[in-house]
Formats: sequence, structure tokens, C-alpha cells
Amino acid sequence: MAEQPDPMHQRPTGVDDATVDAVGKIGEAFELLERARGALYEFHQRIGWVDDTLGDGLDQLRGAGHTELADELARTWLGRNVLPGLWTFEIVEAFDRTYYEVAVESERKVRDALIEGRRHVQEAERKAKRRLDGPSDDVA
Repeated sequence: MAEQPDPMHQRPTGVDDATVDAVGKIGEAFELLERARGALYEFHQRIGWVDDTLGDGLDQLRGAGHTELADELARTWLGRNVLPGLWTFEIVEAFDRTYYEVAVESERKVRDALIEGRRHVQEAERKAKRRLDGPSDDVA
């Protein structure tokens, strides 16, 4: 006998397969967006790390007597915008405002309108089907 999803993951009464599949695809798109957003934050943090490391390297150049070269790199590279007029924190904030927040609301709107706000209904049904006579949580 297949395991039934917990109530928060069960298909609401009257919701058809096509709707569950469509909402599942919207959820998948949102999960992909979360990964893309994570990559953007990774970029933001790594550029900060680059700048801090470069600053340390410039201090070392100065300490080694290469002040003119260190000063040139400080003018041309250190603290430089990654896009015209923008540091990465500004890119992250603009992305969140103009894209991410809209996506969060849109994904929630679809779930609220079509499946009573429930998440991962499609995946919960797949789990229930695949666990028929499958492994239990008990590990020997």
C-alpha cells in the first residue's frame, strides 16, 4: 500500500492532474530561480573577497617598495565597479527588487489560487507512488 502524503502536501479535492503538473512546473522554475539567486550572491561575496585580497596584495607591494605600481592598481582596479556605476551589492538589491520579489509573489499566487497554497504536491505524490514496497526509514 502506498504511503499517503501528509495533509500539507496532499492534492486538494477537485484538483486535476494537469493543474498539479502545471503548479509543479512553476515550483520547479522557482527552485531554479533560487539556485540562480544563490549564484548571484556567490558572485557578490567572491568579488568582495577579490577586492579584500587585492587590497592585501597592494599593501604587500607597497611594503616591498613598489608604491607606484600599487598606487596605479589602487586607482584602476581596487574598489572598481563591476558594471558601470554598480558594485555587486547594488546588483543584488536591484535583482531582488525587480525580479526576485515579483517571482516570490507570483509563485505564491499560483499555489494559493490553485492548490490552497500547498507546496510540493506533485513531488509528494511521486514519493507516495515510489515508496510502494520500497525502503523504509529504518536502516538496518
